[in-house]
Amino acid sequence: MLQLIIVTVLLFVLFFGLGFILNMLMKTTWFPIYGYIVLVVSLVVYWGWGTGSLASNLSEYGIADYVPAVGGLIGAVLSGSAIKTLRTKGYKMF
Repeated sequence: MLQLIIVTVLLFVLFFGLGFILNMLMKTTWFPIYGYIVLVVSLVVYWGWGTGSLASNLSEYGIADYVPAVGGLIGAVLSGSAIKTLRTKGYKMF
């Protein structure tokens, strides 16, 4: 259980930080979310290729596999929200 909490927090911080930096550099707001979704979908397709249907592959994952992925997605969403808030408050570098 402790490992699940640690990996979830680490993925949250990782994707928040990467999303924040990408948002600053690329002057976009929601690009990290799209990148995260593309990464997760491509990994799911790669790991499940040729072994059965997508539904059967997704049913084999447990809660310990989904919780960190959701933590990373929340980090990517919050990085876009943070940049958007900073821009509306007048910070020009964002």
